[in-house]
Formats: sequence, C-alpha cells, structure tokens
Amino acid sequence: MRKIAILAAALLLSISASSAVLADSVREQQYWLDDYGFASAWESSQGEGVKIAIIDTGIDSTHPALQGVVVGGTDMSGLGSSDGQTPVGSNSYHGTMVASIAAGRGESEIIGAAPKAELLSVSIAFGVEGLDTDSQIANGIIWAVDNGAKVINLSLTRNSVAWPESWDEAFLYAFENDVVIVAAAGNRADGTEEVSAPATIPGVLSVAGLDRNGVPSQDFSTDGLTIGVTAPAEDLIGAFPGGEYRMWSGTSGATPIVSGMVALIRSMYPEMDASNVVNRVISSATRDGFEVYSTSYGHGVINPNQALLAEIPSVSSNPLGSLAQWIELYRASAEAEIDPGQLVGPVEDPTPFTVFEQPEPPLPWYADISNWLPLAGYAGLGLLATFLYFAFRPAGHSPEEEKRK
Repeated sequence: MRKIAILAAALLLSISASSAVLADSVREQQYWLDDYGFASAWESSQGEGVKIAIIDTGIDSTHPALQGVVVGGTDMSGLGSSDGQTPVGSNSYHGTMVASIAAGRGESEIIGAAPKAELLSVSIAFGVEGLDTDSQIANGIIWAVDNGAKVINLSLTRNSVAWPESWDEAFLYAFENDVVIVAAAGNRADGTEEVSAPATIPGVLSVAGLDRNGVPSQDFSTDGLTIGVTAPAEDLIGAFPGGEYRMWSGTSGATPIVSGMVALIRSMYPEMDASNVVNRVISSATRDGFEVYSTSYGHGVINPNQALLAEIPSVSSNPLGSLAQWIELYRASAEAEIDPGQLVGPVEDPTPFTVFEQPEPPLPWYADISNWLPLAGYAGLGLLATFLYFAFRPAGHSPEEEKRK
C-alpha cells in the first residue's frame, strides 16, 4: 500500500499543472458544488476580499490547489514554521484538506466553496504530550482576529459540551470584533455522541453533517440543541500534503463548506455585521419536514443562493446566542464541569484518491480457491456418509427389500 500511495502522488504531481483531465476528474467528485448550489451562487459572489482563518494543523500552501491562497499565518505549537504553513502534530494533513474545501483555487483541481477568498493558516498540534491545545486555540483565535480574519474555521472538538475559561476571552474577542466563528458539531464514529465545544459556545455557527442522500449522517455527524445548519459531510475530496488528493468524511469537512459560504456573504455584503451574516445562513436554510428547528438538522440544510439573494429581515443580535450573557449567568457553575484533558483533535482518516487507477473487475466466484473449500468439505462429508451407510447397514435391508416390505 505504501508504494501504491507514493506512485499515485508522483503521477498526480507530474501532470497536475497541465492536465485538464485530472482537474475535471477531481472536480467531478465535488458533488456538493452543484447539488447545494455553490456553482450558481458564484455568479453573485466568490468570496473576494474576505480572509478565512483555518485554525488547524497547518496548511501545505505548496499544493497545486492552494498556491496563492494563503496570505498569512503563524504557528502556535512551537513545532512548525513561523508562517503556519508546515503541517504539525497528529493528523497533520487535516489543515490542508480543510483549507482546500474552504477556498481551493478554481484554476486548479480543487474548487473551494469560496474560490476567491484568502486564507490565514494558524498551525496547532494535536496529540503532542506537554502541549496545551486549549491555549493554542485561544491564542490562535486572537491572532486571527488581529490579522484581519472575518471568518474563523474550527474543524475540531473537545468531545465535551464544556470549554475552558481561556476560551471565553478569545471567543468574546472575536465576536466583539465582528468575526464569524464556524465549528464542527462532531462525529459519532469518533465517539462524539452529542454536540461538543466549541460548537456548544453561544454565538458560534456549528455545523452538523449530511450523507450523500442529504439526510443527517449516522456516522459523521451528531445531534444537539446548538446545531446551526447542516452541510455535506460524506465522501468529500480534499487536497492532501505533498500534492495528493484524498477522500474523507466528517463534520471537519462540512465545516469549511459553511465557512466558505459565510465568506461569500461577507464579500457580497461587506457592510453587514457578523450577527446578520449568521442570521442569513440560518434563515435561508432549507427545512424539510420541520418548521423551526431540528436537533439533527439545526435550522436546516445550507442554501448558498438563498443566503446571498433572499430578502431577509435584519437582526440586532446574534440569533445563536450571546457568550457574554452566558458567562455572566453560568460561568461560576460551569467551572466544575470542565475537564481539561478531554480535548481531542481531528481523527477522520482520509483514503487515497487517484483518477489514474481503475478498479480491477471482480474475479468470478469460482476463481477464488477459498470459495471452493466449503463445497469440497460438504462433498467429502456426503461421500463419507454414503460409505458408512453401505458399509454398516444391517443385512436384508437393501432398498429392494425395503420396497417389498
């Protein structure tokens, strides 16, 4: 498997710069662009002038799908490069895949939800002993706000509804500076049985996941009362460090789709505040079978065209709640619930994708010797039983004699 993966990467790298066939094949896998209306929404906005901060494992900006997209960055782990563009920690590929789904460039193979948005890369390290991931995230949010981010993408979860007090300051800083924060709800397949922080923080736009049929994914989503909207979460293709492309599933991939959608809105309505941007996302969502809210769908399924073009009344505050009010009412009692050891990183495991390898046709059933073994066993037992019957049957009990009786 190692050799095949290396060969696939080499093939992709060798022709990605000039092959329209490769670009078309990868784009065909991005079903959500047409199925959910992004391709038509680009006629109104493509995210120009908006910076999305990807607080994750770092972005490989040398990937063909991400060249020229990352305009700044930093490293909060102490393990990466100062520009945040060196993947670090466990699942180091994760940030690159998230980034490509949010804002991959249209002239290359991956087209992000906001193909003309710009990215800030804030690298943090998961799964490294001695590093406080909570602090890395908090510091990363503050850096992103100070460096012009209008959208912050958090494709991560603590696997706990509670969050540390250090996050209060960081998230408040973002909200007070008119930044939209988009976060993953979590995946049942990873052990997240209910929506977890940061998706539980008031004011955060949390994203649950849909399967290919457009219904809540059983493995790659979860339920809860703080879900904002749902977006595609299964069979997503993204850029993988080193020039590869891989398929994956999870709300880590659904989240940058929504972050890109937020960038489309912020680009089209540059004077609109964050509260009204969030309101546009949830008010324009498609609801099928429920009127107001669902613990599986949230406010509904994303609809980028409606979010850009529909007439939606303005609001005076974030419809997803106020963190400042929550702190005032609940912080003292919430302290007892916080477990600083619960924070986990992204764990989706992407599988290699290459358009050059066609699956071999399946062998006929009779070509596999393992399929013959049960039949041979049954035949042997039948022959043995026949032999024993004739060898040991009592005299005078031939079939002819039985008939005469």
